[in-house]
Amino acid sequence: MIRWETLLWFTSYILVSVGLSAFGAHKVKVLYGYWRHRKIPPVAAGKFTELPFVTIQLPIYNEADVMDPLIDAVGALEYPKDRLQIQFLDDSTDETTDICEAHAENLRQAGFDVEYRHRQNRIGFKAGAMDASMATVKGEFICIFDADFTPEPDYLQRTIHYFTDPRVGIVQARWGHRNRTFSLLTRLQAILLDGHLMLEQTSRSRWGEFCNFNGTAGLWRRSTIDDAGGWRYDTLTEDLDLTYRAQLKGWKFVYLNDLVVSAELPPDMDGFKSQQHRWTKGSIQVCKKMLGSVWRSQAPLHTKLEATAHLGANFANLLTVGSLVLMYPVDFLPSHSWQKAVFVDLPVFFFATITVIAFYLTAQGAQSRWGWLKTIPYIPLFMALGIGMSINNGKAVIEAMLGKESEFVRTPKYGVVDRSKASKKSFHYKASKSICLWIELALVGYFAYLIWLAYERHDWGSLPFLGLFFLGFLYVSSCSLFKRFSMSFFNAPSSPPRGPAEQVDVAVA
Repeated sequence: MIRWETLLWFTSYILVSVGLSAFGAHKVKVLYGYWRHRKIPPVAAGKFTELPFVTIQLPIYNEADVMDPLIDAVGALEYPKDRLQIQFLDDSTDETTDICEAHAENLRQAGFDVEYRHRQNRIGFKAGAMDASMATVKGEFICIFDADFTPEPDYLQRTIHYFTDPRVGIVQARWGHRNRTFSLLTRLQAILLDGHLMLEQTSRSRWGEFCNFNGTAGLWRRSTIDDAGGWRYDTLTEDLDLTYRAQLKGWKFVYLNDLVVSAELPPDMDGFKSQQHRWTKGSIQVCKKMLGSVWRSQAPLHTKLEATAHLGANFANLLTVGSLVLMYPVDFLPSHSWQKAVFVDLPVFFFATITVIAFYLTAQGAQSRWGWLKTIPYIPLFMALGIGMSINNGKAVIEAMLGKESEFVRTPKYGVVDRSKASKKSFHYKASKSICLWIELALVGYFAYLIWLAYERHDWGSLPFLGLFFLGFLYVSSCSLFKRFSMSFFNAPSSPPRGPAEQVDVAVA
């Protein structure tokens, strides 16, 4: 006779496993879309006989360390100066303001049309700054670069001609990672991010499904922004929000996976957590806001289903958190071990493990001949990192569902590519205060206990999964602890924070 408690736990575990398997199965669809379209790149409808006027927007906030490479790259763009406007959208509260003004003046002296805008408030954060700037935009097209992005000189020449098709509203380039080899963390981030940048964006764009502007390294048709209702700041991912509104209006999205613009990955765990919290929370906010409109639209069914998977992808973090709660009671039910193995563990292993591994290996192999082979040693590590981030990201999902507001947390930019150039500049940023770290530490102990219990019961099949969870929470929590220790130990009175508003900027509300 099965007790009701056992049945409840087992049923809940199955539901969570089915959910995780569904997210894994979606990656099979993405892989198929990528392989089907990988050799069919987008082609411009024509070529402008006279190059159109372009406004380059540079949204900036306290990013002094990365301003020089950005301005050098913008100044080197192979495009007529009389067809360019450069807007500095500076919300800085530190010495970045002086640096921006100096760069703006240098560009003017070089013959560029430059507008320097400095706000005394941060209403709407990045989206607010871009919305406020629209009144003085001169270009028919708007190109956006965040402060850590450095486009190649031919960037505009390789993108602008896609707008000869009047239906094209957005052209997006792929991000590169110039500090990929800085640390183990940046290597793992690059692997995880490349899955989206190389496979998902390519598959969706080539199939004509809803894509997302990545916030930078892309161009907009000015009339597309106006038609879609302009920049809004009621979510933390204003780029995703505007992209969906534009595509619902019928504008076409072009993604160029062969055009790479290099940028900086967060080199420390707290910066990575802050970035992921913002992206996760913002995507769920857009899901709440836009998914109903997607399903009421005239888009094909496959597009609506893909948009649902796209906007709801971060709910997988809650399923992972659910598995943490359910793992102990279910993993050690001897009377149901074979049923669990056949009907739950095997499907989960295939869809949520094997397909995920194949997904990320394909993304690396698509970029270099032996990229997939070089990635194999990192498989358990990037899977563990994804698990370890589930508390941080799950908290973001819950906050979004509950409608809790929080500030736009800028990802710290350090301007370092390798450790030989690293300095104490990273300690200028305070670590975010959150209960997540203590939960992660508790889970390290919890999974250490489950590993010991599995060993005592000779449940060898559970050890690989339990080990991944243990490794993930150990890595994420220890990196955060090390950052806090380093800050408290090394920060001296002679190295004060850069500005009074920096404390607000980096604290997750």
